[in-house]
Amino acid sequence: METTRPWNDGALVCDLPGGVRPGLVLPTRADPHGQAGPTPGQVRGPNWRRTTWGRFVPADTSIDSPEQRILEASMVLPFAGCVSGWSALRWVGGFWFTGTRADGSHLPVQLHTGDHNIREQTGFTVSEERISFLDMRVVDGVPVASPAFAAAFEMRYAPHPREAQVVFEMAAYNDLVSKAELADLLVMLNGWTGIPQARATLPHLDENHWSPQEVRLHQIWCHDADLPPMLANHPIFDRAGNHIATPDLLDEEAGLVVEYHGAHHLDLHQHRSDRNREERIRHVGLEYLSTAAGDSHDVPTLVGRFRRSRARARFAAPAERAWSTHLPHWWVPTFTVDQRRELRGSSHESWLALRRTA
Repeated sequence: METTRPWNDGALVCDLPGGVRPGLVLPTRADPHGQAGPTPGQVRGPNWRRTTWGRFVPADTSIDSPEQRILEASMVLPFAGCVSGWSALRWVGGFWFTGTRADGSHLPVQLHTGDHNIREQTGFTVSEERISFLDMRVVDGVPVASPAFAAAFEMRYAPHPREAQVVFEMAAYNDLVSKAELADLLVMLNGWTGIPQARATLPHLDENHWSPQEVRLHQIWCHDADLPPMLANHPIFDRAGNHIATPDLLDEEAGLVVEYHGAHHLDLHQHRSDRNREERIRHVGLEYLSTAAGDSHDVPTLVGRFRRSRARARFAAPAERAWSTHLPHWWVPTFTVDQRRELRGSSHESWLALRRTA
């Protein structure tokens, strides 16, 4: 639930019916009488864990949930402060923003405090950059930066322009922010740290990648292999208009499909589905290349595979192809954030089912 109600001292989480989202534990202060919370003596014992200064949760409250960590850190926010960066994107539904590094360790929650100086504590970092009330909202009781501002923040401080691109496209995955919305915001941030990096990504952004690995494969294809951009998650059909597949990446000129197979593709049922999918793709004359986790770490080898696969492709003229990217009249396009935001009812459910089984 989102609201524009003003907030103060992180207390608004208590104003919602039931306090917070189901499954999360609201940090509490110690109460000398033991009525509104544990007593000072109890919080010094093994049954309580301190989250931030003056706030506690039962010791068995897991910190594996990024939402729980976000909630705990948000309790120290001052007036006009908010959760930002990956943390805000996660709180408003960003599936891919797990708050976890590649080694499994937790990223700190990112807090925006404007001109208020808050001492960083374990579990969160603080930015004192200014932020307008127009770029903030309260979602399920927690003050958060708008998706556009949160994505821009993460992009500006990303370690590399390619990772900045991943940030936006994974926010677009959940339709949190569009390319136009991001561009409009970046125009207003002249002189801010990292703005040149964020702006440099704009010509390369796509709103229809479905995983970070898809983005990284496409980056290697374009920038390292120096090959023309591909279509991301664009359906292909036979000449009768029957849906063949929606491949991760499609080189339409060459007639080449590039797929990324994550860990779930090792499942026997999924493996069988992948095999049948590959046969359908090859049957209509498309070349096929599958990649797996870790392939993007060996860029020279992957570039070689890309180029060899493209050289094997048929490069058939559109009139000579047994396949087509032309959408039949019954197919609802979902290539952009705006198109997906317009989906309702069964159309939205059908699209979600397609993405889950891809």
